[in-house]
Amino acid sequence: MKTLKNLFKHWEFILLLLLAAEFLIFGTVNPTKFLRPVSIMSSITNYISICIIALFVTFVMITGGIDIQASSIVGLTSIIIGVLWSDAGLNIWVAVFIAIAASALCGALSGFFIAYCGVQPMVVTLGGSFLYSGIALLVSGLSATPAYQGISGFPSKTAEGAFVNFRFLGKGTLFGVIPTQIVIYVILIILCYWLLHKTKYGRKVFLIGVNQQAAEYSGINTRLTIMSTYILTGIGASIAGVLLTANVDSAKYNLGSSFTLSIITAVVLGGTLSTGGKGSIIGTALASIVICILRYGLPLCFGISTQNLDLPVGVMLIVVVVGREIGHNQQIQMLFKRLKAKK
Repeated sequence: MKTLKNLFKHWEFILLLLLAAEFLIFGTVNPTKFLRPVSIMSSITNYISICIIALFVTFVMITGGIDIQASSIVGLTSIIIGVLWSDAGLNIWVAVFIAIAASALCGALSGFFIAYCGVQPMVVTLGGSFLYSGIALLVSGLSATPAYQGISGFPSKTAEGAFVNFRFLGKGTLFGVIPTQIVIYVILIILCYWLLHKTKYGRKVFLIGVNQQAAEYSGINTRLTIMSTYILTGIGASIAGVLLTANVDSAKYNLGSSFTLSIITAVVLGGTLSTGGKGSIIGTALASIVICILRYGLPLCFGISTQNLDLPVGVMLIVVVVGREIGHNQQIQMLFKRLKAKK
């Protein structure tokens, strides 16, 4: 019993139970369609950009910050790749490198204002979302292709029909089964987990979230560390932009513009406190998959329109987060103990 109680104290275990419950419910209602591995992996692939960005936003939120500009950086990355490849004639991989570097600079700019100028993260990243969306629109104006149409026709297939080169990132599979995007996502989970939970850098991030002043007194360069988390988010958003562009074979300035709420939801549902100091990569990854399976299973098994999927996701987030806060509230815990003692 003690072992079971200890497991329930870990938020990741609760998320695993939620995931298992989803598979049990959806698998019971429609086992033929829902329990198809290819369909499940396809649903995760469709949501993978949000999952990737959420991993990196976890770093930001653990420091006590927030990043709502990442979705704009996705579109900026996409259109930079398209314009440099299609109109400037650069090699596709050179274009990808430049786009990632530009996204890192965007993160560094916002991180500088937050860390070194003391501006509120919400204000800076909100301004950044408009700024980088505007820059993406300006870049799209440099292309001969109309902005609404998007730049397509990236290096894609062999004569046999297999995806290669740039398109392999978005559409390819390993061993003919596992989508390349899922493999990349797993690699990023491992890297982020190692960086956050197994290195000195990760310990600095947590300490800053717990008490920035104490971190400063202990010799940590808190400003540089905070700025670095926004650079990481910029890079994460650019990776998501690369994969999304390769997947849909279209470079657009507004690609990923609706990702913001889903990203924050995945991070918060994963156990990261909005006030900072607590969070985990595994929790964020599990929460992302929970949301992904929920969005996949509800339309398939219960006929819920995809336009209404934000409602159950929002309800689940509120119920789970409120329940978690109640569970950790000492006054409520004392009240339950007193009621139990009276019985």
